[in-house]
Amino acid sequence: MFDFRLQVFHTVAKRLNFTKAAEELFISQPAVTKHIREIERHYQVKLFDRKGSKISLTPAGHTLYEHADRIFAIYRDLEFELNNFNKEHRGELRIGASTTIAQYLLPSILAAFHEKFQDIRLSLSTHNTEQIERSLENGEIDLGIIEGHSKQSQFKYTAFTKDEILLIARADHPLARKEWITREELMEIPLLLREPGSGTLEVIAHELKPLGIKLGQLKREMQLGSTESIKGYLKKSKAMAFLSVFTVLPELHNKEFTVVDIEHLNIERHFFFIQPHGQKESIAELFMKFALHYNLR
Repeated sequence: MFDFRLQVFHTVAKRLNFTKAAEELFISQPAVTKHIREIERHYQVKLFDRKGSKISLTPAGHTLYEHADRIFAIYRDLEFELNNFNKEHRGELRIGASTTIAQYLLPSILAAFHEKFQDIRLSLSTHNTEQIERSLENGEIDLGIIEGHSKQSQFKYTAFTKDEILLIARADHPLARKEWITREELMEIPLLLREPGSGTLEVIAHELKPLGIKLGQLKREMQLGSTESIKGYLKKSKAMAFLSVFTVLPELHNKEFTVVDIEHLNIERHFFFIQPHGQKESIAELFMKFALHYNLR
């Protein structure tokens, strides 16, 4: 029972949002609140500070989050170890991944995988989705990891993890004090945007349509070709940018950046593993299982 309550707390602490935690766990928001209150009552501590619709971890909350992280890491290691007990793994794995995944998600996973399976040779190349599919079809890579779900019938798509695209600003930005901004306010904010053809830009454009906003209507301050360039610019500017949560986790934890919520807008997407249909049990499958048990946050 407590394990599930701890999972509820851990999810809220990652998301810093009760509603999104409830959606991720497939339970109601009152149920999330109830589980958090029961932990607080058990330990007689306060885990979250609430200010309007925004929440943050208290010192006790930070301590519990760090321990919960370690507990769930032990569970993941235990499950993976037992599933691979007495198996020998050798060979080569060639991975192709899109930019955000290759730069921000995979390095730590690859390092942990290599430490555990040192007889497996790993290589990683970075391409867009179309190039990854072509490389997979031509046998140039063994496993692809892409942003979004393509519709190529010759491939098998397996959900890897969910990503959220957030409107990010400097922590001391004047609008950071607001609970949320309106679509009209969004259209007046100077924005840093990625180059045309960017997968992230396409997702943003699609999600803005229901609000009646086209990309061309946004106030573009500058177009930059990389996430790191955008982050560096934001630190010295009052502009904002739409960025994947995975690309700004350190800055959010260090309170250099803040998330600015937009009324009626929630931008989510999934990252997917992609393989040819009928691929036999392989090192690619081993890597997928390992990555799915790895704590990305």
